[in-house]
Amino acid sequence: MARSEVTDVLVAGAGPVGLTLAAELRRSGVSCRIVDRLPARLPYAKAVGIQPRTLELFDRMGLVREVLDAAVAMRGQLTYVNGAEQGRIELVLPPEVPYGFAALPQYETERVLEEFLGRFGTGIERSTELVAFAQDPAGVTSRLTTASGAEEEVRSRFLVGCDGAHSVVRKGLGLTFEGGAFPEEYMLADVEVGWGVPPGYGVRSMHRGEDGAIDDLLVCIPLPGTGRYRMSMLVPPELSAARQASGTADGDGVAHGLEGGTAPALADIQKVLDRLAPEPVTASALRWSSVFRISHRLVDRYGEGRVFVAGDAAHIHPPTGAQGMNTGVQDACNLAWKLALAVGGAAHPGLVASYDAERHPVGEEVVGRTVRHAAEGVQADPTAPETLMLREAQLLIGYRESPLVTPLPRPDGATLRPGDRAPDCGGLTGDIAAYPVRLFDLLRGRAHVLLVYGHHPAGDTPADLAAAARELSQGRVETCRILPADAPFTVAPGVSHHHDSRGEFARRYGVEEGAAFVVRPDGYLSACLRPPTVGELKEALGRVFGP
Repeated sequence: MARSEVTDVLVAGAGPVGLTLAAELRRSGVSCRIVDRLPARLPYAKAVGIQPRTLELFDRMGLVREVLDAAVAMRGQLTYVNGAEQGRIELVLPPEVPYGFAALPQYETERVLEEFLGRFGTGIERSTELVAFAQDPAGVTSRLTTASGAEEEVRSRFLVGCDGAHSVVRKGLGLTFEGGAFPEEYMLADVEVGWGVPPGYGVRSMHRGEDGAIDDLLVCIPLPGTGRYRMSMLVPPELSAARQASGTADGDGVAHGLEGGTAPALADIQKVLDRLAPEPVTASALRWSSVFRISHRLVDRYGEGRVFVAGDAAHIHPPTGAQGMNTGVQDACNLAWKLALAVGGAAHPGLVASYDAERHPVGEEVVGRTVRHAAEGVQADPTAPETLMLREAQLLIGYRESPLVTPLPRPDGATLRPGDRAPDCGGLTGDIAAYPVRLFDLLRGRAHVLLVYGHHPAGDTPADLAAAARELSQGRVETCRILPADAPFTVAPGVSHHHDSRGEFARRYGVEEGAAFVVRPDGYLSACLRPPTVGELKEALGRVFGP
């Protein structure tokens, strides 16, 4: 057995989640290897929806432009019951949210991420499978097999399983994966149709029987290309029987994802369209099709010691609302910066363990919500439409109960609290550039950032705050000072300065006097300091950074 050199992190699985994790690690200067048992990307449009929150994370990473160039806008959904239109859902968000909803085939998302990862000199090791691992207090020893059948032993400081619903890492850790499976099977197909549905709108068409139950279903999601859609529909009995006879069970009792057996033909898709399409239409240009099974499961914990799981290895659920891949990408962004600090010797002893504390509740909520929506439809959700849209966009995810955030010592009426997503704003002007920029422009490519607004008479000076942040984080926290529009422009070494020329920062962050906010690498607030003092800043950063 060959023995490789030591790497900081071994990532098992090169789907969108594993690629995001590897890219964030390499962007932070952490060495990693990413392996995948498949010889190439699968040409299937499985996960197709990209949520606004995920686009914000891609912006922070520096690859959102490539994603936007490849994607198509998702503008809404038309709903039909027994042939009659029941109204439409408009995917509209508040104007301060920088990105809308998008659709992109999973293989294109993977392509963009793989090319971005390649900028850091790291590529996917294809046809390479993790088969076993063992951890000890100092690291993890993993055994890999390659396409040639050779075995390799890899020593890493951490191991992360992004290896899907049948995760080797999850099984090796002995994590439970409680849940169930939907009895229905679905056909998936990538086809083109020429109908009058407005561009950017999905279609959900249902038939209700006399008992009121849904007995037929068609869901169409637009893809890049003229008249192109990823369609899903119930499987006819003949194809279901063929799948069961194919013997594709994985042996772990988890029925989720693309199945083997007989793939649906264009004629099978056309039969469903003839029954449920909102207007007569003919399908063509079938790129691929498959039968799909849906489970809903969640691990009891997201890791143990130096080994973690993310994405489908940790949570699987219905594709309703395109929550799965996006939740996994956010798993990866949450874990990556914590591993980077741990590898660099700058992490608080409890930092890496906070991954489970923050992400497990999110997984639990998403699984429960998507199961309800799969059974009843998103339109049956009693939540107010504005709140529902923000939640589906994953903009309401937060960590107010996290052990990493500094709770506000008293109710102060502020709507923005530690653990919340750091909102964007525009109208920030510098003393050299003649154009205003967004706050997200200032955060892009950075790790932790201390935002200091103005100067509070009861607080410490911005210079003192910046110096304390540098010292406590070993130089890992950058400081950006935001000045009120009418404040004189001052310059301090190592601190960027911008004017809040339109007052958007003050409004979005709810400040009138001076304040300070610590923004984490994944775009969440770990502290809201009003007034900002060095003592409270030390407490906040002390939850993240160690000696």
